Amino acid sequence: MSRIEAGRLARLALPILGAQLAQIGMGTVDVAMAGHVDATTLAAVSVGSSVWIPLVVFMVGTLMGLTPIVAQHAGARRPELIRPAVHQALWVALVLGMASALAIVYAGPPIFALMDVPAAVAAPATIYLDAVAFGLPAIAIYETLRFFSDGIGHTRASLIFAVFGLAVNIVADGVLIFGGPGLTSLFGPGLPAWLANLPALGALGCGIATAISMALMALALFVYTRRAAVYAPSRTGPAWSAPAPALIAEQLRIGFPVGVSIFAEVSLFTAIALFLAGYGEVVISAHTVALNFSSVLFMLPLSLGMALTVRIGQARGRGKYRHARFVAWNGVACALGVAVLIDAILIFGGPYAVALYTDEPAVQALAINLLLVAALYQFSDAAQAAIAGALRGYKDTRIIMAVTLFAYWVVGLGTGYGLGEGWPGVFPGLGVYGYWIGLIAGLSVAAILLGWRLRHTADVTRPPEIGR
Repeated sequence: MSRIEAGRLARLALPILGAQLAQIGMGTVDVAMAGHVDATTLAAVSVGSSVWIPLVVFMVGTLMGLTPIVAQHAGARRPELIRPAVHQALWVALVLGMASALAIVYAGPPIFALMDVPAAVAAPATIYLDAVAFGLPAIAIYETLRFFSDGIGHTRASLIFAVFGLAVNIVADGVLIFGGPGLTSLFGPGLPAWLANLPALGALGCGIATAISMALMALALFVYTRRAAVYAPSRTGPAWSAPAPALIAEQLRIGFPVGVSIFAEVSLFTAIALFLAGYGEVVISAHTVALNFSSVLFMLPLSLGMALTVRIGQARGRGKYRHARFVAWNGVACALGVAVLIDAILIFGGPYAVALYTDEPAVQALAINLLLVAALYQFSDAAQAAIAGALRGYKDTRIIMAVTLFAYWVVGLGTGYGLGEGWPGVFPGLGVYGYWIGLIAGLSVAAILLGWRLRHTADVTRPPEIGR
């Protein structure tokens, strides 16, 4: 492992990590504040989130294809090509954002009916989705500008504006969810009348707060990209471009498989949660706690993978194919080093982390055991995240989609279901442990297949070159 290259990668990855954690924090704040209203509001926000978050995940993954495009243009010192690429990605973002908004408005109620969501929960959840829908076009534009910033290597913008969005979300949630009564109980009776008389909107207020934070994040980053000096080289060319089918096709060719891959991963965990629904509250709660904590730690290798996309894209843009290959495998080595750190946190810090989630002894005991199982797949998970990021830098994304669908849904879910449910009269089944062993199998297969692909891609795209 090269310490110099590892340092360069870390400087890109750390702001991305902060941005990822801040965005996760927005969802955590929504759930936490809704839970302080009543159980119905908490259930409404949780159920509503299960509808719109997968759509946003797919949308964000699709827009992520902009990063390697911009990175290669930046590496090749062709700033005049960056602005048109960003414009076309913004057209894609606008369409995806509006389509996602319409989808959650019109598909939400039928989904709730299909899931047998009680009417007392479905009604506020529907209102919550109607409010969130207004923010989806804005978050699509924000993510496009964020990936543009990442592509030129200015990843600090991701951190700055994600933290800004988190701060706005906290304030807006507090004001709109709890209204005047909540503000009065917090700050005392001396509030201005217009604040003290604000209605408590509950789930609707949470949805409006989410939409406001999305809109302000997009507006703030748009103004920043128009004025900050770091973007000056990429302001070459027309201030706006009409839709260009060829450039849009390139964006979708790279980004659409990424969107499908990330959606497949998110939906896998949703499917496992549904299969575990019949195992009782203790199992469901322990699974949720262990998965949430391990998912937070996964942001470390995921951020490394996103930084690798930038480093490799810029190296290839400069024509340094041998160096791109070196960066790729050095990044995988860094991710494996991070996996060692994550394992240490899971093994030694797991009991303390679980205690922050729940006071129930039975839930704590099972969650701690599941975190020990999670420690077994960290090397595979970190490796596949880094390798996928490297392949995105090579614009080789269709294989990521194919491998993800096979490894997660065929190997992972198939193994998990077989081990978890067992075979009547032959094998009793391992319950939740079986499903988590399935995750180990799926992630391991993904790491092996993607590693083979990276070895092939890095070699065949390396023409003769003198030096590095």
